[in-house]
Amino acid sequence: MSRVLIAGESWMTESTHVKGVDSFTVHSYVEGVGPLRDALEAAGHTVTHLPAHLVPARFPGDAEALSAYDLVVLSDIGANSIQLDPAVLERSERGEDRLANLAGWVAEGGALMMIGGYLSFTGFQAKAAFRQTPIAPALPVELLPDDDRVELPAGADPAVLDAGHPALGGAGGQWPHLLGYNRVAARDGAATLATINGDPLVVVGEHGRGRTAVFTSDCSPHWAPPSFCEQWSGYGRLFDGLVRWLAN
Repeated sequence: MSRVLIAGESWMTESTHVKGVDSFTVHSYVEGVGPLRDALEAAGHTVTHLPAHLVPARFPGDAEALSAYDLVVLSDIGANSIQLDPAVLERSERGEDRLANLAGWVAEGGALMMIGGYLSFTGFQAKAAFRQTPIAPALPVELLPDDDRVELPAGADPAVLDAGHPALGGAGGQWPHLLGYNRVAARDGAATLATINGDPLVVVGEHGRGRTAVFTSDCSPHWAPPSFCEQWSGYGRLFDGLVRWLAN
């Protein structure tokens, strides 16, 4: 079984309550990693979750630190959070380029998966900002220069193109609808296993001696409704298949 690091999939919210002339602000912390973490642990994998607010200080900085894992999953966490260690951002000290080191680790036999969200790929208002980073060439897809989100409020059903590919874990047939995704273009030589709305949904490929994959929609709400990430038996098979294929 594989050792998986999931970076991201958490957020903090701030809401202001106005009652007449008085107001107060409430803050809350939310994790969206539950469905993915639970599915992978149920399949026997060891999962370490690095919440978004801890990524800048604790993301593995070099190949030695990354070697504690078989697979790194980036899910709804922007490039800045990974590249800008507090020493660099706050004290102007030189440090590791963690995305460059991640790309190098993959090329030497590691594995990487990016899952969609507002801060994945290019992202909301291009704020995910992975397109011009060293990790972009390692992905099996090309990223758009502008906001790449496609919202599907009426829902759209994915189309499986290669149900027999081991990366899908046997999750063939009809998949539940999804409510959005990040638009990308598959690279030459990569394999597009499933699409949504005519665009890539699941793409796998190789980078050097390592393997990479993308799932361009979400692994939890809002783009992945409960019918997909909680009620569909294929959810666990899909992500278990991706992890097993990536970790080889």
